Amino acid sequence: MTTFVDRVVLHMQAGDGGHGCASIHREKFKPFGGPDGGNGGHGGSVSLVVDPQVTTLLDFHFRPHLKAENGKGGAGSNRDGANGHDLIIKVPNGTVVQTLDGEVLADLVGAGTTFEAARGGRGGRGNASLANARRKAPGFAELGEPGDRLDVVLELKSVADVGLVGFPSAGKSSLISVISAAKPKIADYPFTTLVPNLGVVRVDNHTFTVADVPGLIPGAATGKGLGLEFLRHVERCAVLVHVVDTATLEPGRDPLADIDTIEAELSEYGGLADRPRLVALNKIDVPDGRDLAEIVRPDLEARGFRVFEISTATREGLKELTYAMAELVEQARSAAPPAEPTRIVIRPKAVDDAGFTIVAEADGSFTVKGNRPERWVKQTNFDNDEAVGFLADRLARLGVEEKLAKAGANAGDLVRIGDREFDWQPTLYAGVDFTPSIRGADIRLEEKPTRAPAAERLAARKARRQRPADELEAAPANEADDDEDWE
Repeated sequence: MTTFVDRVVLHMQAGDGGHGCASIHREKFKPFGGPDGGNGGHGGSVSLVVDPQVTTLLDFHFRPHLKAENGKGGAGSNRDGANGHDLIIKVPNGTVVQTLDGEVLADLVGAGTTFEAARGGRGGRGNASLANARRKAPGFAELGEPGDRLDVVLELKSVADVGLVGFPSAGKSSLISVISAAKPKIADYPFTTLVPNLGVVRVDNHTFTVADVPGLIPGAATGKGLGLEFLRHVERCAVLVHVVDTATLEPGRDPLADIDTIEAELSEYGGLADRPRLVALNKIDVPDGRDLAEIVRPDLEARGFRVFEISTATREGLKELTYAMAELVEQARSAAPPAEPTRIVIRPKAVDDAGFTIVAEADGSFTVKGNRPERWVKQTNFDNDEAVGFLADRLARLGVEEKLAKAGANAGDLVRIGDREFDWQPTLYAGVDFTPSIRGADIRLEEKPTRAPAAERLAARKARRQRPADELEAAPANEADDDEDWE
């Protein structure tokens, strides 16, 4: 039996960028040929693409963890690392991408529609790309930026023109099997249909799709039965058809009560009040069913419904019903606004936009928020003093230190950028023309030694061991008295 899955949670991880390389070109007669470290490759991204051949989210139910390829690291001799391959995920038409909190990120409708869910990290620059007129041979390279990591919910809403709704065993599966080439499971017990079925119907020169929604019962909009799981599949339908069983033997059931119950559930679910309705009184091949259909038809027409008496067994009345479906579908398509091509929206940065913001926290610390500062911190190797000094210069040129001072930050205050925390120490040399002297080091970050030199420690030790002068002058007299006492 084919398993149908229409809601899954995916754990996506884009590829990390490759690290840059810190290398110096060396060859015979050229002991110091300059930096030649290559850049790291970019990490692969995770994208969702609509594929008409995919009809369920079953594959992701068994493989919820998706990861793109990481970028390769750079190497010496100016060799750049390879970019990671993007991961393309094929999803069914009508897939809605949401966050865990229910925020809609994308509604994927139409073959080929693409959504980049997780972006790969940038590759770190090698020291050859970081060299300039003042820093001729950088002793560091940038680290690769981590790729995006997020959890999303994929929810499938069937894309159909007509939705068949009704109680279990009303004949919806039988109806779709005789008006289309769909072959759903049909049996004489309730809830035979456990998954939505789609069928393509052709009437003259009109073609439309019909969805067989699993049977609804009272309370379906609140989660009873299978209603809450599959009511979402009627959201995209332009026309709704009530399939009513006129030959049911269940006590308390009649066509009017069945339609009232289904309409109450659709109203509670919401968003379906404007869809045109048709009523198909099924099973008129049964004598009692035909009599009951003739009795309730005037009442249904008085409510404004177009009523059709049909039999899926003898196919009586199906031609009129399918023509009515095609007519309403064409009206809905003609009333829909024309599809507009995707517009490229350019939003220039504001003149006073510095690219970051300073947030003063309640505990006295400060948080720097912005894409560039946070990315720079991720790409910095904090084990290399020269790389840390380079980060300080970049932040100062961006105006972070100036904004921190204006926000009231003092030396020693805690400053947080991304997942890193610093004790802010404003320096007069950050951001100005500074020429590094030693590769891999930065004199601005050198801590002043708190321990005295070895010569000073030795002199102090000798001074502590030397007896004071007044003790030395009194020593002979004392020693003589001791001798006399001994004798």
